[in-house]
Amino acid sequence: MARPPAARGKVLDAYISLLCEEGERAATLDATAARAGVSKGGLLYHFASKEALAEAVINASEEHVVRDIEAMDNAKEGASAYFIRTSAEVDTELDRHLVALHRLAQAGVTNAADKIESTNERWYRCILKELGNKDLAHLFMLAGEGLYAGLAIPDSWYQRNFEGELDSLLELVSTIKKLGNLNKH
Repeated sequence: MARPPAARGKVLDAYISLLCEEGERAATLDATAARAGVSKGGLLYHFASKEALAEAVINASEEHVVRDIEAMDNAKEGASAYFIRTSAEVDTELDRHLVALHRLAQAGVTNAADKIESTNERWYRCILKELGNKDLAHLFMLAGEGLYAGLAIPDSWYQRNFEGELDSLLELVSTIKKLGNLNKH
C-alpha cells in the first residue's frame, strides 16, 4: 500500500519545526516521527536517514529562496530596500527554512552551509546589480543581517526598541542610495 504524499510533507515540516525550536540534536528520527504523527517506519519510507531529511530541508529551502530572489529582483522599491524590509520579517516560511539551514550548518552539515553561502551571494548580487557599488551593497547586506538577527531573538532589546522604526530605516536606505548615486557622477 502506497503512503500518502502528504505524509512526506508532514515529516519534513515536523523536522524543520524541531530544528527551529529545539536544534539539530533534538531533531532525531524518533522525535520527528512523533511530531509528524507517523510511525518511525513511515518516516523511513520517505527519508531513509537523518542525512536524507537534512538534504530534503536544503532542497526545499531553494524554492523559498528562488521566490525571494525573484521578488527582490522585481521590487519597485529596489533590491536593497526590499532586502532591508524583508529582513524585519520573521516567522515566514523562508525564515523557517533559513533557521533550519543555520541549525544544520551549525551541526556541521556542509551542504546547509553551502546553501546559506549561495543564498547570501545571490542576495548580494541582486543588491549590487541595483546599486553598482560594492561598498553600499555590503552596507545594506550587513544592515539587513543585523536587523534580522536582532529581531529573531524574542523580546530582545533590539526588538523592543525597533518597533515601528522600519519606515524610518527605509527612508535612510533611500537617502543613502541617492548619495551613492551622486558620488558616481
